[in-house]
Amino acid sequence: MDLSPLAQRLLGLLDGTAPDAAHWPAVSQLTTALGRPGDGPVVDKTWQNMVAPARELAEFLLGDPCHGHFRVLVAAGMAGIDAPEVRARLAGRLGPIALAEADLVLGWDVETRALFLEAVRPPAIGDSRPAGLAEWLHGRPGYPAFARAALELAADRVAAIHTGEIPYQADKAFDDQERNTLGRAVRLALLRDEPWLPDLLDRLLRGIAVAPTSAKTLPSQSLLFEIGRALQDHPTPEAISSLRAARQITRHAGVPKQLDRMFKRIEPALAERLEVAFRLPDGRLRQAVGEHTAVISIDGETELSWWHGDKRLRSVPAAVKRDHPEEVRRLREQVKLVRHQQATLARALEAGYTAEVAPPYRRLEGRPLTDRLIWEFETEPGVWHAELGLTVPDVPVRLWHPARATAEQVRAWRDLVADKELRQPFKQAFREIYPLTPAEVETGDHSLRFAEHVVDYRRLRALFKERGWTSNYLGPWEGRGGDARRSFAGGRWRATFDHDYYDEGYATTGRVLFHRPAEGGWQQAPLSEVPALVFGEAMRDIDLFIGVCSITSDPRWAGNGPDDLRTYWHTGSFGPLPPSAEVRRDALARLLPRLTIADRCTLTDRFLVVRGDLRTYKIHLGSGNILMEPNDAYLCVVAGPDRHSRRFLPFEEDGRLALILSKAFLLSADTTITDPAITRQLHS
Repeated sequence: MDLSPLAQRLLGLLDGTAPDAAHWPAVSQLTTALGRPGDGPVVDKTWQNMVAPARELAEFLLGDPCHGHFRVLVAAGMAGIDAPEVRARLAGRLGPIALAEADLVLGWDVETRALFLEAVRPPAIGDSRPAGLAEWLHGRPGYPAFARAALELAADRVAAIHTGEIPYQADKAFDDQERNTLGRAVRLALLRDEPWLPDLLDRLLRGIAVAPTSAKTLPSQSLLFEIGRALQDHPTPEAISSLRAARQITRHAGVPKQLDRMFKRIEPALAERLEVAFRLPDGRLRQAVGEHTAVISIDGETELSWWHGDKRLRSVPAAVKRDHPEEVRRLREQVKLVRHQQATLARALEAGYTAEVAPPYRRLEGRPLTDRLIWEFETEPGVWHAELGLTVPDVPVRLWHPARATAEQVRAWRDLVADKELRQPFKQAFREIYPLTPAEVETGDHSLRFAEHVVDYRRLRALFKERGWTSNYLGPWEGRGGDARRSFAGGRWRATFDHDYYDEGYATTGRVLFHRPAEGGWQQAPLSEVPALVFGEAMRDIDLFIGVCSITSDPRWAGNGPDDLRTYWHTGSFGPLPPSAEVRRDALARLLPRLTIADRCTLTDRFLVVRGDLRTYKIHLGSGNILMEPNDAYLCVVAGPDRHSRRFLPFEEDGRLALILSKAFLLSADTTITDPAITRQLHS
C-alpha cells in the first residue's frame, strides 16, 4: 500500500525520521496543534486537513504487524477512530500484557499518546530530554497501578509454567512487546520505590531464571536482562539481591557472565540513589557450621574468619571442608557480596557531598563504616563541630569536607588519621579540593584544566562506568568527539567531560562543562555559578581519570610512539603536580618517618628522592616514573608484586601511593636488585 505524501510525512514524524522531527518534541508539538480542534479557525482547518491522512496512516499501520503499535495509537487518535475498534484489531497481534498497556494508552488524549510514543523511543544522539522514561510515566494517569498489575500477571504466568499449566518453551514466556512493557513497569516501580515490589520482583526473577525441567535454559532470558537494564537506571538494594539470587540459580552458562557485567554498572548507580542506598544490609554475620562458627566482619576490611569456641583458626577447618563444602562456598560468595555492598555504601556516602538536602545519615548510626569517618554536627545555627564517628545526639549532621575547613583543621585531621592508622572507607581527610583557577575564571563557562592529555581509552571507559559516568563508545568511524556525563546534586547539575578518539585505542581529553535543567532541557552554566562541591567532586573524578589512564602512567611509553606523544609523555611524566598528587605528597610526608627506609628518603616539591647504594633516584609523585641522578637518566621499572603491601596507607584510590612506596623500597636496596631489565639501566 502506497501512502499519500501527507501520510508519509506524518509517518516520518511518528518515526522520528522526518527532517523536522530530528529532536524532541516534534511529535508532541504537532499533536498539540492538531489534537485540539476548535481552538481557532487556523488550527481547526489544519486539523480537518490532517484527519484523512491520519486515518490512511492508521489503516496502513493496522494492516502491517511489523510496525510498532504505539504509532497506531497516535494515528488513530488523530483520525478519531474509536478505541474499541483499534483494540479489536490489535488484539490478534499483542500478548495480554502488551494489550493491557495499549488499553491504558487508548484512554489518553492524542497529545499524551504522542508524548508516550516519544518517551518509549530510544533517545537519539544529542537528545536534550532531562528526564528518563520512568520519570515521565510517573505522572501519567493510571500507569503506576497498571505497572503492578502487569508484573503480577507476569509472575502468575511464570508460576503456571513451573507448575506445568503452561507448556514450557525456552525463552518464550514473553514476546518482545510484553518484555518491553514489563521493562517499563519495572522501571516505574523501581523509581517509585514501591513497597510491594521486592517480594513480587523476587518471585518473578527466580521464576524466569531457571527452567522447570533440568534443561540449561530459562523461561525468559530476554526479560531477565531487561530487568537488569532497568536496575542500571533505578537500582534498589532489594532488587539487586533478587537479581543476584537469580544469577546463582540459573543453569545457563552465559547468563551469569552477562549479569556480572550489568552488576558493574548497577552498583555505582545505586550509590547515586541516596534515599534507598542506605538500606543496604549491614553485612556482619555469625553462623554455626557444625562444631565451628563462621564470622563475617566489616570492621576495616571485610573478611571471613573461622572459630572454635573462643579460638580463632588460621584457615577453614578440615571438618567443615569435608562435611559442609556447599556452605563454605556460599559463605565465600557472601563475603564477595558484602564487599560490594560496603563499597557501594561508601560511594553513596561520597555522593552525599553534593546533595542539596542532607541525606538521612542517621540511618547508618552504629555501623562500623561510620566510625572511621569525620562528621560535622550543627551545635548552634550556622556553627558546625567536627568529630570522628556518628555519635552525637540528634542535631543536623553532614560529612566533613576539607573544602569547608581551614588549613589548620585539615592538617589536624590528617595527623589524626595517620597517627591512628585509620583506613577510611573513602578518601576524606586527604580529599582533594579544586577551587576555580584564574584561567577558569577567564574562560567563564568551561574548564581546560584537564585538556590535551592522551589516555588509554579502554581504561578510561572502565573508569567512566566505575564512577557513574555515561558515554558513547568512540572509534575511528566517528566523525566527531564524544562526551562523558554524570549527574550531581540529585540531578540538579550535570558535568560533561569532552574527549576525542585519537588512534589505536587512545583518546585525547578536552573541556569540562556544567549544565543545569532549564526549559525542558539542559543549559550550560558559568563556572562561577556551579556549587563549589559539585565543581570539586566532578573535577576530582576527572583528575582520577587522567592520573590512571594517561600514557604518562605507563613507564614503558618512554621513547615509543610519534614525536608529539613522546614529548607529551616526557612533559607529563615529570611536570607540576595535580591536586591528587599534592595530596599524595602530603600523605607521604606523614608516612615516611614510620618507614624503615626513612633515612634514605627526602620529599621535594614533585619527587620522592631515594638514596640507594648505586644511584640516587627521583620518583615523580604524579606519574610514579623515575629519574636517576646526576644526569636525570630515565629508569623504567614496571610494577610487580609488592612484598610490603600490608603496610598502612590512609587511602588508596588509584594504586599510585602504594606503587611509589614499592619503588622506593626497591631502589633503596638497589644492590640487591637482580632483574636484568633494571640492572642494565643502573649500570649503563
